[in-house]
Amino acid sequence: MRLILAGVLALPSFAQGPFTEAVTAAYERVKLNLVETAAAMPEEYYEFRLSPQQRRFSEWLTHTAMGNYSFCAAIRGTQAPSDTHTADAAKGKAEIEAALKASFEYCDSALKEASDQKTPARPMISLIASLNEHYGNLVGYLRAKGVVPPSSARASKKK
Repeated sequence: MRLILAGVLALPSFAQGPFTEAVTAAYERVKLNLVETAAAMPEEYYEFRLSPQQRRFSEWLTHTAMGNYSFCAAIRGTQAPSDTHTADAAKGKAEIEAALKASFEYCDSALKEASDQKTPARPMISLIASLNEHYGNLVGYLRAKGVVPPSSARASKKK
């Protein structure tokens, strides 16, 4: 009986907590949008800029990948891995998509380790804000090239 009670009392320590679970759900939604954005844009438009002052489409994706390593290292309470420069150096659609996915895999593991009890809220909130900001920027690039943004495509399928 004591063993069962000890096991039941220990269960909450394995839970991430409502804040971390909400952040993870928001992260999963925007991650899907960004991965699908990279896939949806034809390769010939990866070097496209909305204006001369703005980043190329490809640069938004590599910038996002680099940011993922920084934010998710902060979630872990560590320094970003030393090999993250490969994301910034990625060229061409296939390499850039792979670099973006690898950065999300790093974040996936960081968020699996996170919990309300041990993880500071600021880097988690910053990650979600940054990813949504980048997706918002990329939507303009997609629309300028006649590509329906992934979130809009999913919403229209639900109707």
